[in-house]
Formats: sequence, structure tokens, C-alpha cells
Amino acid sequence: MTRESTSGFFAGLMMGAVVGAAIALLYAPQSGPETRQLVKEKALEIKEKAAKAAKKIKESAVTFAKGED
Repeated sequence: MTRESTSGFFAGLMMGAVVGAAIALLYAPQSGPETRQLVKEKALEIKEKAAKAAKKIKESAVTFAKGED
């Protein structure tokens, strides 16, 4: 598996997780304010995870571009 396909796989995995979480929240039997708070918390978690994943991908790309393994 190449680095490009690996990073693409993880990007797709993250997008799938985001879509799945959004659908689950929309169908959850909670009140409006509870759902909004939960969405806000999950969005912050996803943002942090995406930032970490982006940092790892960037570091891998830099390492790959330098020709280091």
C-alpha cells in the first residue's frame, strides 16, 4: 500500500466517521438544546482529531518529500 493510498484511506475513514456521527445525532431521541450541545461537543472533538490527523499527514508528506523513510 502506498503512502498516497494510505492517507486517502484515512481521509475517507474520517469523513465516514463524521457523516455517521452526524446521522446518529440527528436521529437521537433528545430535546433540541441537548442535541445542539452534543453536536457542539462532538464537532469540537472531530475538529481536534482532524487537526491531529492533518498534522501527521503533513509530517509524513514532508518526510516523504525529503526522501527519508
